[in-house]
Amino acid sequence: MSWMRKAFLSVFHYPVKLLVKAHSIPVNVDSELGIDKEKPIVYLLPTNSVTDQLALRMSTQALGLPSPTDTLTLAGREYPSTLFLRKTQPLFRSGGDNTGIEDVFTDLFHLHRDHENLDLQVVPVFITWGRTPGKGKPGLGDLITYKAAPSWLRKLFIVLFLGRDNFVNYSKAVSARTMANQHGSDQSIAQKLVRVASTHFHRKRQSMTGPTLLERQELNNSVLGSDAVRRAMAEESRAKKVSHEKAKERAQSYITEVAADYREGLIRFGDRILTRIWNKIYNGISVGHAERIRELAANGHEIIYVPCHRSHMDYLLLTYVIYHEGMVTPHIAAGINLNFWPVGKIFRRCGAFFLRRSFAGNKLYTAVFREYLELLFNKGYSVKYYPEGGRSRTGRLIPPKTGMLAMTIQAMLKGVNRPVSLVPVYIGYENVMEVKSYLNELKGSKKKKESNLQVFTAIKKLKNYGHGYVNFGEPIQLNQFLESHVPNWRECRDAEPEKKPAWLTPAVNELANDVMTRINRAAALNGMALISLCLLSSKTQTMSEAELKQAMGDFIDLFKQAPFSSDATIPEASTDELLKDTLKLGRFDIQDDDYGRLISPQPKSAVYLTYYRNNILHLFAIPGLIMASVFAKKGISKNKVFELIASLYPLLQKELFLHLSQDEALAHTDALITTLLSNGLLREVDNELLPPDAHCKQYHSAWLLSRCMQETLQRYAVVLTILDKEKSISRGALERESKKVAERLSVLYGLSSPEFYDKNVLSSFINALKENHWLDSEKDGSLKYSEECEALREDVMALIWPEMMQHLENVALNSDKD
Repeated sequence: MSWMRKAFLSVFHYPVKLLVKAHSIPVNVDSELGIDKEKPIVYLLPTNSVTDQLALRMSTQALGLPSPTDTLTLAGREYPSTLFLRKTQPLFRSGGDNTGIEDVFTDLFHLHRDHENLDLQVVPVFITWGRTPGKGKPGLGDLITYKAAPSWLRKLFIVLFLGRDNFVNYSKAVSARTMANQHGSDQSIAQKLVRVASTHFHRKRQSMTGPTLLERQELNNSVLGSDAVRRAMAEESRAKKVSHEKAKERAQSYITEVAADYREGLIRFGDRILTRIWNKIYNGISVGHAERIRELAANGHEIIYVPCHRSHMDYLLLTYVIYHEGMVTPHIAAGINLNFWPVGKIFRRCGAFFLRRSFAGNKLYTAVFREYLELLFNKGYSVKYYPEGGRSRTGRLIPPKTGMLAMTIQAMLKGVNRPVSLVPVYIGYENVMEVKSYLNELKGSKKKKESNLQVFTAIKKLKNYGHGYVNFGEPIQLNQFLESHVPNWRECRDAEPEKKPAWLTPAVNELANDVMTRINRAAALNGMALISLCLLSSKTQTMSEAELKQAMGDFIDLFKQAPFSSDATIPEASTDELLKDTLKLGRFDIQDDDYGRLISPQPKSAVYLTYYRNNILHLFAIPGLIMASVFAKKGISKNKVFELIASLYPLLQKELFLHLSQDEALAHTDALITTLLSNGLLREVDNELLPPDAHCKQYHSAWLLSRCMQETLQRYAVVLTILDKEKSISRGALERESKKVAERLSVLYGLSSPEFYDKNVLSSFINALKENHWLDSEKDGSLKYSEECEALREDVMALIWPEMMQHLENVALNSDKD
């Protein structure tokens, strides 16, 4: 390193330290990127910038990596620890000069050929200041817009104004040993490395800043000038007998109603505000599998985020996480109910575009919305929409609405230039601010319309919300999905891209189910959900601290040893810490007696805990069935357990969006039984599975596990009993009678779960019965009880509480068999 470079680094060290806050992406560079801190490292940067190098030094110090300003000694020769692709842009002319990097790499590869034990890691590092995308028209703000190789004067303004928004983005290490072993001369390999690095940095920039912003005129021309919208305007003019200009004005008003008005400056301001809010209300935000979205972006994919929808907080939390993972924030599909002043304007400038709950046969609106969505895809904007359509009121996933997914596939049929990937996202909270209103709605209250008063009330109530969880599920590459489900889909694209193909609806339904199962596959086990499940499974909804701690530890160990999936995440904290942190949320009543602490829900609030339990209930479906059969039968063979799972799993799979196939579920059952036996939650005597001995410390955990699926099994028993008594009944009458009986049982047995008699949940089970051919259909469309249904009912009735079984056997029905 030259003396002048050292002088610059010394001079600018303290100003940069004062002005710059370096955000490292990712923070676990060794595990995610395979960077070995013990091997020599040379950092490769796009531009020869002192401030970039100093920001990198701040980041490497925090991550425990070698300093980029030290001298690197290899085989007795000295090299700089940082190399640059190009020099900074001169002040009075364009274009940065070459740094001679090819000669350095040529020399390094030659050195590797001479020294077989040498293996240098080349780590590309992309450093940005702010995340401003390009604009169609230049302006004064471009002075602080980060360019590929800004001049020293521009860089001065950039550091002054964007120093707190510095992102140091590391990439996977490239082995110089592997490169040197390739065919070709050292010089040709060096040239290839520089070309690949230049392309890589270009993609990094795109993934962080996104494409050039759409000017309003370009947006209008693109949408209004499309064939589909022009045809829709002509039909609007003809059908409603208005002039072409009037139809065009209406289409223009739809664009204004729908389109986002993205402003990166507001995103940066929002980041600062949200960081303060998160620090106030959350103990932390856990992010899982973020490397997946970075890899998709690096490979040039169009990314569409499809998360579950728990709370209005989802809009902010997921966008915040994506921003801090080094990705461009997506355009977000939001319900038109959120477009009220001033919130709607703020959301719109943060990238929200608004859609109506129903398109209601409005062909012009439909055409405008589709063209706008296709424009976002083709321009390379990432997009986020919620497949459930609205927020879940029960805490479980609700059946998806398929409209946006259908539009996405139709956009592909018309031609999207890049590969398109859907990224399912699981979002979970230990405390949801709307949970009280959700349960009121389930009990029949009307949903309150969003307003400024609601916003201010929500802000006023901000308090300790525990932990937030964002897990990115396994992406679905749409090209591959269509190839496997509709091999001839490209023919439809080339023939009539505007026409809806016959295969679209079944393919979209399959895709929607795949999205939901991948969301649930990436579930996050957390303290609030675990405690809620334990207390609600307890007969009195009260447990001693020792029992609760034992059960939590047993369940966490179970999922560690027999994982629900490779994508699901488990708390790293100890059981003591997990319980202590969760109790701080103030959701539980804690009483002390002579024997220790007793923990229960706060008075009249047990019903709220069902929401958090339902977030993870699908993880307990199979272990819960295993233990329910063992306790109900007081001893059962493995084969009988397998038969029971084979019978009930298709119904649970449909209702709870479980990702395992039938065969995989049986294999998982076997693994669970082995783990339950080894952990003392089961015992085996004479080839029969039995509960643990009553004096065993695991007995209470096993008993809780046997009860956690009771409400689901009881709901099944209600529907099947009505079918048994009526033999033939219309679907509407079956749903109504099931709801009435379930409501009665809820009162009789103190079930604190509104979804026990929720019409949508009951309807989902009836759908599953039909799809799995448990029910026959009469000519008039009514449902007919079958022998297979009778066998299923016997299995279910054997697993529910005896007193409830007795009540169902004797219940007198008053259904109208319409």
